[in-house]
Amino acid sequence: MQPVYKTEVPQVAAVQPGSFLTLHYRLVGPDGADIINTFNDKPATLSLGTGELAPAMEQRLLGLEEGTRTTFTLAPGEAFGERNADLLQKVKRALLAELGDPDETYHVGDVVQFPTPDGSASYAGVVRELGEDWILFDFNHPLAGQPVSFEVQLIGVL
Repeated sequence: MQPVYKTEVPQVAAVQPGSFLTLHYRLVGPDGADIINTFNDKPATLSLGTGELAPAMEQRLLGLEEGTRTTFTLAPGEAFGERNADLLQKVKRALLAELGDPDETYHVGDVVQFPTPDGSASYAGVVRELGEDWILFDFNHPLAGQPVSFEVQLIGVL
């Protein structure tokens, strides 16, 4: 009688909540331009659930197996939220001069950093309109309300 040999088939790791990932990824805006692309450089490493990726992107990764390469299309607003009219704010030029550089000139499209109230971080606003004594800033994420494409290649899953 011949001995029976068991061969173990290695299990392929699948992405779970809290997984640590090594991956290449590419995020493409509605105009087809790359926003982020790691495919031509070293891969990214991240941990799911820590806010490094938008929740909708993390959801798409769950269950994917190591070695998978795929592309997802995220609907307008799904990746970075919908545009919020409350995040358009007029700021008086006098306040900007008081809190920043009084000689600063602003142009439509400029991105301006504002400190959080406690000073521990900052957030960005885009100049949308220039008034005589005010400037209208848009504090929405630049891709809010926009569709995006998310391509991913999972290299390692722990």
